[in-house]
Amino acid sequence: MNRSLLFILIGLIWASDGFARDNSLLARVTVYWAHGGLGSDRDTRQHKSATGTRLRQGHCAVDPKRIAYGSRVVLPDGSALSAVDTGTAVRNRIAARYSGRTTSERNAVVVDKFFETKRQALAWANSNPLFVNINVIPPNAPQLRKPNITGSQRISLNPATATPNAVTSSTSATVASTGPSGGAIKNPLGRLGR
Repeated sequence: MNRSLLFILIGLIWASDGFARDNSLLARVTVYWAHGGLGSDRDTRQHKSATGTRLRQGHCAVDPKRIAYGSRVVLPDGSALSAVDTGTAVRNRIAARYSGRTTSERNAVVVDKFFETKRQALAWANSNPLFVNINVIPPNAPQLRKPNITGSQRISLNPATATPNAVTSSTSATVASTGPSGGAIKNPLGRLGR
């Protein structure tokens, strides 16, 4: 009985991993720009996108069959791009097929990041790898709330053991402020400042 229950549990865990939706993709990130020589077409120079949105920094071109318009594409450096444009080279994955060394790289999606000038685009392209893992957040996904780290409430690092606003003489310096419980807060670096 216990063995069969164990096998059922392992099977459920294995099946849930198969159905879990991981929105991580391998992508070939390319660049395009509005001003400064070859690399832009008439619509791009006029800041027109396939969705009608005016192109600006933070936008990208994707294959809408793989990444829906309006999705947020999160790069490994933490920057997020809005998927608002497309192009023939992006849909046909030309950059991935020609520059990929492995099968997974040749089958990667292409994300074309928009820049205002050629100089900005080439500077970014030369300082980042060709293939990266990206996370795709669908357009209907809820926004994640950012924590409020600028709150005015002080945090006590140690439990209250000293009198309020007291500075004790020891090897580590203490700060003359108190925590919510009234105890002095010690500086973990052992010195004031820096």
